Amino acid sequence: MKQITGQPYAEVIGNPVKHSKSPLIHRFWLNRLGIDADYRIAEISADGLADYFAERREDPDWMGCNITIPHKIAALDHVADPGGVRDTIGAINTVFRGEDGLLTGTNTDAAGFWAPIAERNWSGRHAIVIGSGGAARAVLFALARGGIGEVTMVARNPLKAMGLLAHFGLKGGVQAMDVKLPAAHLLINASPLGMSGQEPLALDLEPLKRGALVYDLVYKPVETALLRQAEDRELEVVDGLSMLVAQAAFAFELFFGEAAPEEGQEALFEKLTA
Repeated sequence: MKQITGQPYAEVIGNPVKHSKSPLIHRFWLNRLGIDADYRIAEISADGLADYFAERREDPDWMGCNITIPHKIAALDHVADPGGVRDTIGAINTVFRGEDGLLTGTNTDAAGFWAPIAERNWSGRHAIVIGSGGAARAVLFALARGGIGEVTMVARNPLKAMGLLAHFGLKGGVQAMDVKLPAAHLLINASPLGMSGQEPLALDLEPLKRGALVYDLVYKPVETALLRQAEDRELEVVDGLSMLVAQAAFAFELFFGEAAPEEGQEALFEKLTA
């Protein structure tokens, strides 16, 4: 597993992970900035997570990794947590090598999620969040910081979802997938449902408020069935690529020491949707 090439590199880990667009994003920015480094994919099983971090810790070329399903919570056990992410969001999506050499975990998902909708005032509004995994934790953290008024969780594990609402100090409740949605201002799919190779996400969006926003964190496909349904109802939409690029920009600077370039974003999105 260990790869020492003399060239600095970061990577994305998960299982499955071959679908990830992170290498395209980071390599695009590396090329734009003329940085001699690489960004790779590493498919790591749950049983192999401890060995992965032990080996990368000894690799001087390794700058860090992004983390996707299903390791966002388990990875906390293998890295330093000086920012107290375990007690706040409760999941990490980025590990980088700090100045002291320690492998440090953080979460750029929350900021990445919030960036595309930050200009709107969500104070006191009603949001629906589908899912209760690591991505949902980042979403709930951001919603709480953004002053959301109420959250309805749609989850298969109601006790886990209720625990998340309590953890983030959010008012709301939990309902099953087949129950009619409430009249909310914002709906977020923070689950894998609707992703290529996963179960479809079947929801009736009719109860949503007029002018509501539907935000799907899934980015493969970019235009999900959920977003198509929302557009048919003339609702605002945000796709998963918007969050993916935003969170990647925060991670890129942690890995490579330079801010992701703002120039060329249109070309980047064209590559991502090709």
